[in-house]
Amino acid sequence: MKRVIIAVAALFAVACQPMPATDNASASPAPQPTQASAAGTTDAALCDRAGGKMLPQGRMQSVRCVITYTDAGRRCTTGSDCQGDCRIEEAASGTPQAGAAAVGTCQRTSSRFGCYTTVENGKAEATICVD
Repeated sequence: MKRVIIAVAALFAVACQPMPATDNASASPAPQPTQASAAGTTDAALCDRAGGKMLPQGRMQSVRCVITYTDAGRRCTTGSDCQGDCRIEEAASGTPQAGAAAVGTCQRTSSRFGCYTTVENGKAEATICVD
């Protein structure tokens, strides 16, 4: 009985060994980061690969990845029209009331800071200020 227990324990120990390393030729390349996955990250290498820049953000000036969107400034009526949000930036002329019909523009960068009104399904959302 003692030998059976030792044999079973040995089998478990062998089963727990790490898999042998594969050669680099058969390994698949690391996936490229998307702009969405890199936006806001503190990983400078990931930010650089996604085409972003590490910039101080917010009141605390924390350095985060900021990506400039290629559709910046395009007219929109909902967030799915844009790479980022469909927004109305806070302006001196005022912003529409929440729920009012609205047309925005695609945000310039992935920065979440500042005052703005998002537009979803052709209607203004509540204006928010993020610092």
